[in-house]
Amino acid sequence: MTEDILQTPLSAMHRSKGARMVAFAGYDMPLNFPLGILKEHLHTREAAGLFDVSHMGQVEIRPKSGNLEDAARAFEALVPVDVVGLAEGRQRYAFFTNDAGGILDDLMVANRGDHLFVVVNAACKAADLALMREALGESCTVEPLERALVALQGPRSEAVLADLHPDVALMRFMEVREIDFHGIPGVVSRSGYTGEDGYEISLPAGSAVDVVERILGHEEVEPIGLGARDSLRLEAGLCLYGHDIDETTTPVEAALGWAIQDVRRNGGRRAGGFPGAGVILSQLSGGAPRRRVGLLPEGRAPMREGTELFAAEAGEPVGRITSGGFGPSVGAPVAMGYVPSELAAPGTQLLAKLRGKMLPVTVAKLPFIEPGYKRG
Repeated sequence: MTEDILQTPLSAMHRSKGARMVAFAGYDMPLNFPLGILKEHLHTREAAGLFDVSHMGQVEIRPKSGNLEDAARAFEALVPVDVVGLAEGRQRYAFFTNDAGGILDDLMVANRGDHLFVVVNAACKAADLALMREALGESCTVEPLERALVALQGPRSEAVLADLHPDVALMRFMEVREIDFHGIPGVVSRSGYTGEDGYEISLPAGSAVDVVERILGHEEVEPIGLGARDSLRLEAGLCLYGHDIDETTTPVEAALGWAIQDVRRNGGRRAGGFPGAGVILSQLSGGAPRRRVGLLPEGRAPMREGTELFAAEAGEPVGRITSGGFGPSVGAPVAMGYVPSELAAPGTQLLAKLRGKMLPVTVAKLPFIEPGYKRG
């Protein structure tokens, strides 16, 4: 490990628990624990898993006027989603876009009453912070937070976290609350990136180990590393920035149009006004040339990122896989990738070139598993 690798507030704890550590997005992160990636994945689906996501960027945006709508309107100049209409105590999935309609990063934005709370990807957070400060600096203060961030995911997450504070059981999917964990203030959202019910918990860096150890004290909770986090999000059909989405993919191509509310679309009260609006709004109404789809390879061999896709034995590639691996909960290989829109319908038969051989792969509906979010 080199000196320039950053540590999260939980790095030492991970090592004490036997984690296999790797460098990821500039941080020393656990790839897996002694349980192993496969069992960590299945345990999260069956009970509850705890993930360290402290490498993500956490940012507070406060309007200088004291009126949160000023911050929300300013933020809408960077994203194609409805931030002004976001109710207090709610959060929303969003993405920064460029002038070509490409995705600079995907993120979560929450209305905390007097400020916006934004969580961005680790690899993009320096660029995201610079982008927000340049665009919002005149009307808002934009400050990164040096806090830990953990995710408790799985069907037993509510019961486990309610043991520390019963109010978390009252929360709905995408709700955000401030929760006191026996004197330690936390900002809790009912969300995550596994397809399961669960929570993301922002904590003071110096107190994070205390709260995490109490959560791990439950027999139903296991620490989970990056390996299982990747296979869980893949089964859930969720994008990994830099792989499934990037500056060359638009939200419509990425099948993320659901995240763009009517108010920001053509005919809406605040239509457009974000980078790449012309491209994105045109694709929303007229379609995109390609589409992110689920893919089910035939057989047991996983098809990894970069595998080329073909419409027939002869001819040029029509697309490629952007994420792929074995889906432990599905019990078979799963993948995602981009294909021409005319080949994007579930059931479409394609071929993938794997180790020099053409193997069948079927376009499938996403996600590969039934989500467990608590919406009611």
